[in-house]
Amino acid sequence: MITHCHPRVPVLLACLFLALPAFAGTKIAFIAGPRSHASGDHEFHAGCHLLANRLNAQNELDIEAFVVNAPAWAEDEADRARVAAADAVIIYADSTRGIANQWDFFDTYAAGGGGLMFLHYAVHPSAEEGEKYFRPWIGGAFETGKSVNPHWVADFRVQPDHEVSRGVPEVVHSYDEWYFNLVFPEGRAASRVRHLGTATPTPQRIKRVINLWTAAGADRIGSPVTLMWGFEREGGGRGAGFTGGHYHRNWAIDGFRTAVLNTIVWTAGLEVPEGGVKSQPVTEDELNANLDSYGDTPNPRIPLPDIEEFMRLPPDATLESRTAKARQEQS
Repeated sequence: MITHCHPRVPVLLACLFLALPAFAGTKIAFIAGPRSHASGDHEFHAGCHLLANRLNAQNELDIEAFVVNAPAWAEDEADRARVAAADAVIIYADSTRGIANQWDFFDTYAAGGGGLMFLHYAVHPSAEEGEKYFRPWIGGAFETGKSVNPHWVADFRVQPDHEVSRGVPEVVHSYDEWYFNLVFPEGRAASRVRHLGTATPTPQRIKRVINLWTAAGADRIGSPVTLMWGFEREGGGRGAGFTGGHYHRNWAIDGFRTAVLNTIVWTAGLEVPEGGVKSQPVTEDELNANLDSYGDTPNPRIPLPDIEEFMRLPPDATLESRTAKARQEQS
């Protein structure tokens, strides 16, 4: 549990903590970023609510999960106090929009032992922010010029001897914008990174290469790459990152969802239950709840995922030429 009156936390927040309703269990805050993509992609608001609802519905752990929106949470005293008082904060947003320029706030939070987990685009700061904040907080980050963001079918495998693997099938297939070739710390800090979830990209599995492709990323094709990781800070507290989550429909894949819920629980400092965090299957109606609004245009219905359909997608025909261009630019 976080010490609520940490000396580096502003007095106003400390006072607000005392006014919050008493809850003796573990508090998990989700920060959802604003809309940025087409319907069904980057559904941060809907995704946060779905995951928070699953945590609140399970009965093996005493958890209270709640959702606040970025960037508004940083200007709302009550939301800010709730986030500061949480045992773990999960950020699901474009780049650092969930952080809302509150770098000192999260530096204080991490120094006090708070858990931090970033999902999908939220693992992508600037190179400078990655070095100064992300690697000390969560152990790794996406870095432009090194990391890559293709859409591909991952044979996602969770480290079997780690507690976050509980209840997760040996292999979980999903089609997503899985970032890889991330940048992790070197030296002594490297030993505190846990490469929790990996998959092996192949030319056949890569279905779409988009804006960020590098020679370094291409060199990782055919080898296992890290897609989810955990980090134990030297001063206490845990961090984690997960590079999937572009397509909202993937939260309906049981193993995909369970791996993330388990890692959230681990990040909050709890023991993952035997069999993993219990989570009811996601219905199509639930998948289509809390979607971002697009004005008068109705949201197209998001179907439950069909892995076989994604496996049949043709490989990206431009992969070879994009790789050759990246190598030429590097030289």
